[in-house]
Amino acid sequence: MMSSELRRAAYSVLLPAIGNLHLDEPVRRYLNRGGVSILLGETRDEYIGRGMTQARRDAETQAAFVNITQQVASLARSAVLVAVDQELGGIERLHQLVPAIPSRDQLKELSSQAIEQRCFEMAKVARGMGVNLFLAPIVDVVTGNNPWLLNRHLGADPVQVSRISCAFIRGIQRAGVIATAKHFPGHYVTEHDPAIAEATVHGPLELLRDSLDVFQQVISAGVQAVMPGPAVFPAIDPDQSASTSSKVIAMLRDTLGFGGLIISDDLDAVSILRGNSITETAVASLAAGAHLLLVSSESGLDEIAEAIVAAVEEGTLDRQALLSASRKVCELAAKNGRVDHLLK
Repeated sequence: MMSSELRRAAYSVLLPAIGNLHLDEPVRRYLNRGGVSILLGETRDEYIGRGMTQARRDAETQAAFVNITQQVASLARSAVLVAVDQELGGIERLHQLVPAIPSRDQLKELSSQAIEQRCFEMAKVARGMGVNLFLAPIVDVVTGNNPWLLNRHLGADPVQVSRISCAFIRGIQRAGVIATAKHFPGHYVTEHDPAIAEATVHGPLELLRDSLDVFQQVISAGVQAVMPGPAVFPAIDPDQSASTSSKVIAMLRDTLGFGGLIISDDLDAVSILRGNSITETAVASLAAGAHLLLVSSESGLDEIAEAIVAAVEEGTLDRQALLSASRKVCELAAKNGRVDHLLK
């Protein structure tokens, strides 16, 4: 394979996050060189506050989303994956632009069928805006201290977490939006914010049983993507975060039988980097079995792609691992990235 084709594959496995609806030069270059995915994200303050600013809510329109998703597809010259955080009871990136999701308290009272229908109606509008990938639902069964997932998770009852999550997944995927169950294998406690500190989830595998059961159920419900999390789970792998651990991803793929898209958590997070460079971390995540790498658009997209190609050429990253990941991302984009039905 020509190195130029390898380079396109390297760009295609990146999912750069931008904080607004503007494509800067590095992102445009990324799309021209083989990128097929983008995360229309939020600012750090919005992430921490679990909500979009009033200024954003006042200024953003459905038409602006349609415009940027068409720009992305045009620059990529292909179908694209356009992602947002649209969580149940957490971050709702699309704010009032789509029908509201019920609150966490309301979700517990609604039937599964009602939740599915509400989520279908919400996702159908998002799909019309060009969004086709939700980094949601959060299915961690949280049983202890977890400031990172505070006001974002669905609680400590695995039966309810599974029921609500499966209804969400069925609803949004019926509308043509890919669901992403996160954060594997289940951060039942996380004392530190993984974005700014190294997080470790201590305890035996038995403490993961409830979360793993929920992941098994959402996989059975047909979830198309799963995101490993940012913490280290010493019971599985004492050295690598879930997003860079071949042992954690093997558990997802081989033990739970998940054959869909594996999206890393934010590789810029301190808990995933653990003193390594972003380029080293990107290669490690691919080598571990991830297909799509979530990174900040400001983290050096060209340098990351070049490092991935160099790793293949040097033999430290299996060529087939890169090509298989690229193929999976591009096939999912082609299947879900039509733009002929966007809102007029």
